[in-house]
Amino acid sequence: MNQEDKEKDYFESPIHLEYQYTAGAATTRFLNKVKEGKLVGQECPKCKAVYVPPRGSCPRDGIATNREVELVDQGCIESFTIVHIPIPGNPIVPPYVCAMIRLDGANISFLHLVDGIKLTDIRIGMRVKAVWKPKSEWRHSLENIKWFIPTDEPDVDVTKLRFKPE
Repeated sequence: MNQEDKEKDYFESPIHLEYQYTAGAATTRFLNKVKEGKLVGQECPKCKAVYVPPRGSCPRDGIATNREVELVDQGCIESFTIVHIPIPGNPIVPPYVCAMIRLDGANISFLHLVDGIKLTDIRIGMRVKAVWKPKSEWRHSLENIKWFIPTDEPDVDVTKLRFKPE
């Protein structure tokens, strides 16, 4: 009896899920700013860490983060992966780069696309800036930023980005 003839203890079935996401207060304020073409974080009143996207509280201290900090739309690549496998339903054709982008002034990175560079030239610490979609296409979404592209600035030593509480 070969492997295919053995009885399976599972079955395969396609699945389709529909869901709605309800943003909390911090995320709502963040997405309203993104729709205006601005990126904001929230600062912890105790440790002064700036979180983007904001979470509404500091995960280190458990304190509400109500103070908004406007950030620039540039930063550096903290880590990245080159995607070679297509994702069903995704309009982006591999290969492409997904990177954790640390905006200047923030203490945490977020996932976004990087373009405008040969795959062999991308690197950790590379300085990047956002490329925004036309304003007429802006919604309440980080998809308002098409991707990030490299700048001509010197790379950042990401080991120096570690958070050090005041």
